[in-house]
Amino acid sequence: MPFWLTLTIQILATVGAVLVTLWGFWRFVVRPYLDARVAELIEAGRDIEPAVTRGVKKGVADTIRELPESALDGTVKESTRQFLKFGSGLFENGLSSFLGSAADLERSRQKDGGNPPKGSTDS
Repeated sequence: MPFWLTLTIQILATVGAVLVTLWGFWRFVVRPYLDARVAELIEAGRDIEPAVTRGVKKGVADTIRELPESALDGTVKESTRQFLKFGSGLFENGLSSFLGSAADLERSRQKDGGNPPKGSTDS
């Protein structure tokens, strides 16, 4: 048998043995280990959300129970007023970022010579 044929058969046998060994290690050692860890993570993830929800509900309920009633009167009214002010500012700023402010609209009308924008219902 020629030397090159012996060398080729030896290389192919070595590559085959290494690949079979690596595949067996992956299939019978690494993959079951990773599957078990992933299953544990999924199970832990399922338990986290309900636990957090219960904790938040309990914390909010405890906090509200501990507040004196007189503190709620002024605080709730003031915080509601601030929340409404914040919400209206957010709403107006949000719309103006899409539509532009009144000053931008006026400038664009002056620039166009007083003609309403295309597609507008203004006459």
